[in-house]
Amino acid sequence: MGNKEARWSDFLAPKYWLIWISIGLLRLLCALPFHWGLWIGKHLGLILHRLMKKRRHVTTVNIQVCFPELSPEEQQQRVKEVFENNGIGLIETGWAYWKDENFFRKITELRNFDLLDRELKKGNGVILMGWHFSCLDLAGLLFSLHGKPCSTLYRKHDNPMLEWFFTSGRSRFSHPVERQKTRQMLRAMRNNHCIWYAPDQDLGRKGTLFVPFFGYPAVTTVATTKMHSLNDSPLVKLDCWRKPDNSGYILECSEVKGFPSGSEEQDAVLINEAIEQGIRKAPSQYMWVHKRFKTAPLGEKNIYQSTKT
Repeated sequence: MGNKEARWSDFLAPKYWLIWISIGLLRLLCALPFHWGLWIGKHLGLILHRLMKKRRHVTTVNIQVCFPELSPEEQQQRVKEVFENNGIGLIETGWAYWKDENFFRKITELRNFDLLDRELKKGNGVILMGWHFSCLDLAGLLFSLHGKPCSTLYRKHDNPMLEWFFTSGRSRFSHPVERQKTRQMLRAMRNNHCIWYAPDQDLGRKGTLFVPFFGYPAVTTVATTKMHSLNDSPLVKLDCWRKPDNSGYILECSEVKGFPSGSEEQDAVLINEAIEQGIRKAPSQYMWVHKRFKTAPLGEKNIYQSTKT
């Protein structure tokens, strides 16, 4: 599309029809009552668990590596729960884009947001560090209930229609910023906005270090430290998870103690530890379907190829 802002009318060609049908079905499902949506999402996840063999393998390896204390039976149960939560996450994405925010206002618990308010009073914006939990987009809507301006860093989607769909949906509650656009990010921080950022994915060897994640070496970006140095913006971790009884959601702000440490490597250790603490609040709601350990240390095998499941 070049520099022209995309519109829905740009995607009427037959090659996009299947995506339109999927969006239409999602919107219909999101019109159903809340607990129906949870039930449908869970069973959609179980279907995906059976059909998506490669993702099931990746998830199994991740669970084996990160939760060795679980028995094989417990590990397989957690894998199934991960898929259930990812299925629910699809419904939650639709809720984030279309459902009445006043409904969520009644079932959302905000914890320790006075920390965020104190940091914003410093006037340098806030790096709002998250992680890839299944209710990722819904968390953006829930955060917007607090009333603070927020920009969201994201990786541009390869499919132009999905890029339009996700950025349009997220624009309801935040200002999406493609992660390579440093000037836009810096402008937002200087305007005292929150910058939501998730440094928990494998981005390859460039600009990363190997530090432990759940006790296993994982490439971890040093971009968080560099973002802080741009504007001296403080770092606040934001955890979000669905309550165990499915009655609502919890958003919790916390410090990443010791950050910045003065060392990129130590900062990366602190960040991974903080993310791990957040994941352990609801382990099955993390997106373990991603290859978090895709990049192996030099001389070592890729665990997704060498580990049998």
